[in-house]
Amino acid sequence: MHTARLRLTPIGPHLADELYRLHADPGIARWYGTWTRADAQARAAAIGRGWAAEGAGKWLAHHRESGELIGRGGLSYQDVDGARRLELGWAVREVHWGRGYATEIGRAGLEYAFETLGAGEVLSYTEVHNLRSRAVMERLGFTYRREIRRGGEPFAFYRLSARAW
Repeated sequence: MHTARLRLTPIGPHLADELYRLHADPGIARWYGTWTRADAQARAAAIGRGWAAEGAGKWLAHHRESGELIGRGGLSYQDVDGARRLELGWAVREVHWGRGYATEIGRAGLEYAFETLGAGEVLSYTEVHNLRSRAVMERLGFTYRREIRRGGEPFAFYRLSARAW
C-alpha cells in the first residue's frame, strides 16, 4: 500500500529486524518501552499471524523516495469493553515528529478499515498525557469518548464511526 509519501508494508517475521530498529528509537521507546530482538521477533510473528488470520495488522512505513524507515502503524483487534474491536495506532521515529506522518499512516489505516474491511467503527487510544497522538486522532476525525484503564494506566479513548468517515 502507498500513500503520498510512504510505502506501507505488512509486518511479518521477515521484518523483525526493522521492527527492532524502529523500537530502539528514543521517541518510540519512551511510549512502548525498550524491546529486545526476541520481543521484536515475537511481535513481528504475531502481527504476521494477524494479517493471515484477520486481514488486518500493522505496517512498517518507509519513505517512498528515500526508503528511510519512518515508523509503523495500522490496525489490530483489541478487547475493549468486553468486545473484540478494531483499533488504529501508529508510532513515528522522533526525528520525523511534526511532519504529518502519523496522520498519513492513520488515514491509510482508516481507509483500509472502512473501505477494505467494511468496519462499522474504529477505536484509538493513547496515554492521557500523549497530547501529540491525541491531536492526530482529532485531526483524523475521532471523537473523545472517555478515559479507560489499560494495564492499570489511564488512557484517552477515541472512536470514529464509518458514517462519520
